[in-house]
Amino acid sequence: MDDMEIISLYDENGEETEFEVIGVINLEEKDYYILRPLDEENEDQAYIFRADTDENGEDVLVEVEDDDEFDTVCAAWEAICEGDIDEIDDKE
Repeated sequence: MDDMEIISLYDENGEETEFEVIGVINLEEKDYYILRPLDEENEDQAYIFRADTDENGEDVLVEVEDDDEFDTVCAAWEAICEGDIDEIDDKE
């Protein structure tokens, strides 16, 4: 059994959800986390979060809401999954 990195995130209502970190990629000097919820209901979904710093200087993960940014990260992640690293290098 391989070691999974598990993180807990809280929504705006304080509800906790556990996620498996399935990947981290760096694009344009920003880290993006690809996360899969551990609950069986959403196990076939993945979410993209950007690592950021809040007003208190704390590290936080922020859901990517900008369509262009989301599409760029998706394309990079798909290229990594397909083993086509050159495609990512050409976009930077």
